[in-house]
Amino acid sequence: MIIRDTLKEELPYIREIRLEAYEEHSKKIPEPHWNALKQSILSDSDEQPGIERMVAEIDGEIVGTVALFSPEVEAYKGLVNDQLEHPELRMLAVSPKARGKGVAKALIEECILRSKTKGYTAMGLHTADFMENAVKLYNNLGFKRLPENDFIPLEDGIVVKAFRITF
Repeated sequence: MIIRDTLKEELPYIREIRLEAYEEHSKKIPEPHWNALKQSILSDSDEQPGIERMVAEIDGEIVGTVALFSPEVEAYKGLVNDQLEHPELRMLAVSPKARGKGVAKALIEECILRSKTKGYTAMGLHTADFMENAVKLYNNLGFKRLPENDFIPLEDGIVVKAFRITF
């Protein structure tokens, strides 16, 4: 497996991977929440300065993607109370056909490495309980809950939960 920076011309394709990866959640949550999540994962919000985009390749095929937002980038557009002091992992997605091959773990580890290299002592992320496998993975990797940075983006009761790992 190779983890590398995303090429500009690959951006439309990685958005397709994101959609394919997240679609399994569409039946678990209210339609308005799914529509908002879908809009977010298909948006170009990860193209602004201060965001690193990475892909995972197996045998020359892109099978996963992630974005690492620097603390200066407002990753959640006012939904998180305070300015974050650490990078934020976002939009982690693995193609369903590549699940179980360590792709998500490798992308997370690359984000941690890049965060450490820049001198940060922590990295955060946000997820929701309906993403059961992601929550389990983050817990297994040592991420801890940071409830003061949770938010509810819509009036449907779904809490987007904050996690952070320190190193």
